[in-house]
Amino acid sequence: MSVGTADSPPSLTLVSEAAVGAQIEGHREECVDLVRRAYLTHDSGDSVNPQSGFLRFPDNPRARIISLPAYLGGEFAAAGLKWIASFPDNPRTHGIPRASAVLLLNDPETGYPAACLESSVISATRTAASAVLAAETLGGGRTARRVGVVGTGLIARHVWKFLRDLDWKIGGFTLYDLDPAAARAFGEELTAEGAQDFTVAEDVEQAFTECDLVVLTTVAGEPHIHDPKLLDHAPLVLHLSLRDLSPEMVLASQNITDDTEHAVRERTSLHLAEQARDGRDFITGTLADVLLGRVDVDRSRPIVFSPFGLGVLDLAVGSWVHSRARAAGTGHVVPDFFASTVTTK
Repeated sequence: MSVGTADSPPSLTLVSEAAVGAQIEGHREECVDLVRRAYLTHDSGDSVNPQSGFLRFPDNPRARIISLPAYLGGEFAAAGLKWIASFPDNPRTHGIPRASAVLLLNDPETGYPAACLESSVISATRTAASAVLAAETLGGGRTARRVGVVGTGLIARHVWKFLRDLDWKIGGFTLYDLDPAAARAFGEELTAEGAQDFTVAEDVEQAFTECDLVVLTTVAGEPHIHDPKLLDHAPLVLHLSLRDLSPEMVLASQNITDDTEHAVRERTSLHLAEQARDGRDFITGTLADVLLGRVDVDRSRPIVFSPFGLGVLDLAVGSWVHSRARAAGTGHVVPDFFASTVTTK
């Protein structure tokens, strides 16, 4: 990032979705390592990650825009803000995706915005990288007898790309979506890209009972999976959408988060479990705790990973993408963006 002077004002770099995707494709193993290092930097205390802000709309209660400001120190030295919108009716009413986002990166020395990146891909990438890192760390390797996927949209596709590129050994997939045609289309994509087989589940329970690794990527606003018996075979559940599981399901599991203070709020399943339990003793620890050996998990019991999604992860991936895009010449530099605000000599 360029600090700039009065004679040469700070510039702003714009990085499009295509330019972001070009840097991530073929480098997913590196993205997982970025997320791992970001978690450890955050755990060491060298970060500032305020609570996310939720902008809601009285006439559209399902929609929201979330702000995630953060600073990540250590090797990253990055500051910025992710501004991500979730409008679940978009696909039906406008024919466009539910989520959209931008990431602003600020120069940590001057505070000036240095880059604006399209961030739906960055957000999906860091979410999927976090999920696959957790799956390997908590599950003990890169194998799964069968993977259940509940909700076959954008995030599910990104999780699959990470599993594929990190060469996971997977026997097959059981897919459930409220739209069976969407689940089948996703399954056909999987097999076209190397998956062994897939089944479209008749109900969400099938995606649990057939699988040892379950990935929840829905847009649910409240719990819709209630029966703790679905966990009797001790699956590893990546609860990426945060609000699918009832308190009873949560309390029957070992619960790992990315940051407990962030994950236990805004009526997530963990938050509802806290209210039901009147405490947080059901939370085993964070993923960093497991990575650092401070916490062990018992793989003979069900494990649920519920990551709130920290802004520091967006900074880690976003600043890496920005540097690569600048080096590749694919970022559009606006050299005079701040020219009139800087007093010349």
